[in-house]
Amino acid sequence: MSPPLTGVVGLAALLILIGLRVPVAIAMGAVGIVGGVYLNGWFSLGFVLGSQPFVTSSSYSLSVIPLFVMMGAFASRAGLSASLYQALNGLIGHWRGGLASATVGACALFGAVCGSSLATAATMSRVAVPEMTSIGYDRRLTSGALAAGGTLGILIPPSIIMVIFALLTEQSIGRMFLAGMVPGLLAAVLYIGTVTLVATLRPDWAPRTPRITGANRLAALGQMSPILGLFVVVMGGIYVGIFSPTEAAAVGAFGAIVLAAMRRTLNREVVRDALIETASTTGMLFMILIGTSVLQFFIETSTLPRIIVDWITTLGLSPTGVVVLILIIYVILGCFLDSLSMMLITLPLVYPVILDLGIDPIWFGVLVVSVVEIGLITPPLGMNLYVIASSVEDLKFETVAVGVVPFLLADVLRIALLVSIPALSLALPELMM
Repeated sequence: MSPPLTGVVGLAALLILIGLRVPVAIAMGAVGIVGGVYLNGWFSLGFVLGSQPFVTSSSYSLSVIPLFVMMGAFASRAGLSASLYQALNGLIGHWRGGLASATVGACALFGAVCGSSLATAATMSRVAVPEMTSIGYDRRLTSGALAAGGTLGILIPPSIIMVIFALLTEQSIGRMFLAGMVPGLLAAVLYIGTVTLVATLRPDWAPRTPRITGANRLAALGQMSPILGLFVVVMGGIYVGIFSPTEAAAVGAFGAIVLAAMRRTLNREVVRDALIETASTTGMLFMILIGTSVLQFFIETSTLPRIIVDWITTLGLSPTGVVVLILIIYVILGCFLDSLSMMLITLPLVYPVILDLGIDPIWFGVLVVSVVEIGLITPPLGMNLYVIASSVEDLKFETVAVGVVPFLLADVLRIALLVSIPALSLALPELMM
């Protein structure tokens, strides 16, 4: 077979393996090894296998990953999610659809510290669902708001997937974080707007709750202050120049431990579970990155990226048109692949196209993360949908899938705004860095 055909066969085999539930890291590594041997022989591949695992695991830049994972692990166990939800419920719970809006807001703030969409969705579902169910909220609105709100953890910095994108494309982590701020806030605002619209059209789905007094509102703001303070310290330290992203991650991890201790939730079991979660998640991510490097060697030697660049050039599309085409492909892939796998598999193919056309990689990175985020709530493989359905007793997957539809429409609007107005992503990095 020719190298390009070998590359296509390899990618097809990769998708089949993932579909058969072979771990992503193993699937990418196996395809990369077999394809690399076929195209280049054992000597060249041996050099890659002998160097890449060490280069990946010893990289200082990658040390930011376990530290941010640790911050999220301790934050999850410090009871911050419950405090955030109760605080926002007190502030906006009396709005039409206020409890669901409070859920979205709490997901946004908690996701900013946690950095994981799945962890945000799972944690907030345990907190918010009983409250909304007791009030009489329709399960479609409840589950839809939770599933959509959970995705904010992947976009609002610090975000693990943004860190991985920045490292793989050799972009500034700080600039990526800044670029994600406005799109993340825009997503939260559009989700809250969607909740308000649904609650207005179907008032029986979202009963109103009583307004609380001014004193209780101040108390609610006090409940939010710890997590807001941690966010400001971590992100503000990066942008002011006090910390590097890695140092900021270490400060954030330490801050989460301090918050857990102050809330008297820190004990031997909590520390053990948080460290085990950090180690297992970090190990998984590093294995995936090692597998990605082997797969990338195979893809590059197959000349597929160059062929794709040449093919897209012949289409005569504008750079924006190319970006839209790539995003449509991502949306389709998001129906069948998990977010991280989708990004890691496709980046070696699409990123050369982006560079060749002179498209800003930071802007493209925000768009990719945003579309990958949509994949988390897109049937049939939307992971957040499964997390919500499994976290709530007697909640059917179909109910969650129906409930998330209005939020998917909000996502389409958001992506259209980000594509048509690049300044929404780029203005803040250009202003501050």
